[in-house]
Amino acid sequence: MEEQMEMRTERVDDLLVLIELIKQMDLPGILDRVIGQEERRLSWGWTISLWLVYVVSQGDHRKLPVRQWANHMHETLELATGRKIGETDFTDDRLTIALSYVSRDPLWNDMEQELGKHLIRVYDLEKKTMRIDATTVSGYREGGEGSIWQFGHSKDDPTLRQIKLMMAVLDPLGLPLILDVLSGHRADDPLYLPVIERALALLESTGLLIVGDCKMSALALRASIRKAMQHYLTPLALVGETVELMDAWIEAALAMGDGLTEVRVPDGEQTKVIARGYEFKRMCTVGDDRWEERVLMVLSFAYAEKQRHTLEKRIAKAQAALYALTPSVGKGHKQIMKEEDLQERATAILKKYEVTGLLTYVYEREIRQTEKLVGPGRNGPKRERQVVEQVRYQITAVTANSEAIASCIARLGWRAYVTTAPTEQLSLECAVLEYRNEYLVERGFGRFKGPALCIAPMFVKRDDQVIGLARLLSIAVRMLTLLEGVVRRSLKKKQTSLAGLYLDSPHKVTPTPTAERMLQAFVPITLIIMSFSDRLVYRVTGLSPIQQEILDLLGFSPHLYTSLAQTIPRVSQISDDTCVTQALQTSRASPISQVLQMSIA
Repeated sequence: MEEQMEMRTERVDDLLVLIELIKQMDLPGILDRVIGQEERRLSWGWTISLWLVYVVSQGDHRKLPVRQWANHMHETLELATGRKIGETDFTDDRLTIALSYVSRDPLWNDMEQELGKHLIRVYDLEKKTMRIDATTVSGYREGGEGSIWQFGHSKDDPTLRQIKLMMAVLDPLGLPLILDVLSGHRADDPLYLPVIERALALLESTGLLIVGDCKMSALALRASIRKAMQHYLTPLALVGETVELMDAWIEAALAMGDGLTEVRVPDGEQTKVIARGYEFKRMCTVGDDRWEERVLMVLSFAYAEKQRHTLEKRIAKAQAALYALTPSVGKGHKQIMKEEDLQERATAILKKYEVTGLLTYVYEREIRQTEKLVGPGRNGPKRERQVVEQVRYQITAVTANSEAIASCIARLGWRAYVTTAPTEQLSLECAVLEYRNEYLVERGFGRFKGPALCIAPMFVKRDDQVIGLARLLSIAVRMLTLLEGVVRRSLKKKQTSLAGLYLDSPHKVTPTPTAERMLQAFVPITLIIMSFSDRLVYRVTGLSPIQQEILDLLGFSPHLYTSLAQTIPRVSQISDDTCVTQALQTSRASPISQVLQMSIA
């Protein structure tokens, strides 16, 4: 008699890597401690954590498909988590409630603080440099008074309403520590201090270097950072007093000639100079508080070249606009009849393109004589021919002032940075290189908006759900950042590179693989479930060399996947659920849950 068998499959892929990662992050435990557990159901910590696994693995933050995904991956999720997962644990309503928890400020602040401290301790992250920046997320929203969706200075689409994300990250991984979700019309300047205060409460350290763009250079904010016994590094915004002082500072730099300090970066086996500069000290005062800061005047060659190209484009556009003021005589070509009108409009063009003094235009007055019938009526007897003079002004030449342009180009590329870090801790060269690492926070924002998380468009309507979803995705950014950082550190320690991540170039190697490509390398891995009358048999497809290497770099054992292959006896009187429970008990004792530390030293 032939033995009857039912067989089904589940795509495991990168799920086990992500689930092991959230275990190391202690994310389910932290969320359960802050939110509280729910009896007879999957806890909120595991509900949110597995939703994040779905988001990162599938690149989809919608709530509706999660239930179907969890039901299809039911046995994989139970075996990997050691938890019983019900059919209704991931309904749309339940995930909506989960977002409402994350959207509450007191709960979120507690989650962020506990999660941040845990990650810094477990992953032994250095607490030396913190970066702050903001970005916007646009959407087709109605907005209205009191809504988080408002018009503002958009970096995406100025015709759409937006929200603003303010984030603090920790070097060297660019790990997000703090995220604020704010209405889109708010200016960035006053948003820095609340984020900095929350981040410092998490880090519990002094002497940190806080790096931000020119919007962080407000004098009051710099004073607050100093009072907190921290250091700042920021370029000065070209407003107010700084605009007046820059000319003198640049003149002093030009007078120094070869006496400027060079900033070098590796270039193959050699180094190349990317910037030059000098520094001086000055006193700052806010109320009764008085302190000394260093001013670093830096000429960046790349920045100067970029500004030069921009200047050339402005000059070309201004020249074209000046010539277009006085078109040739013809139908539909409006002429300028008054000299003062020509001068006023030409001056406006020079001002618009910021080339006043760089261009000179020459014009001439033209008089045309034409005969016209003058008098009452169309063909009346009193109409007579008269010679009428028509005056028009014509720009004949627009020339560039070469000396003025050369002087202007010599002043391009200069920026003034300020810092309170001592020279022995942060030299001029180190300060320039430190600020170049601002891409770390920008990369986090790129993950928010990229295909891995794709925050826009948002498939939630209420403001609290918008806030909750943005915060949830910030945890996903943390997951990707940690995964990537651990592997890169391992590769650097071993002085090797990773090959096999690029399908179009299988032999291409990289010492800096991205988290997204590494997770994609785990596709496909399949769990095969065979159901016999007396047993359940689990089998998993073998791991490829690249998959095993990534697991090794993460400090994970291949047993993470191979332990799924097991046989569970089935007793005829016992239900399938009981067999699955036995499998869960087996997985709890397996090495899956025993790999608790990553090799990132």
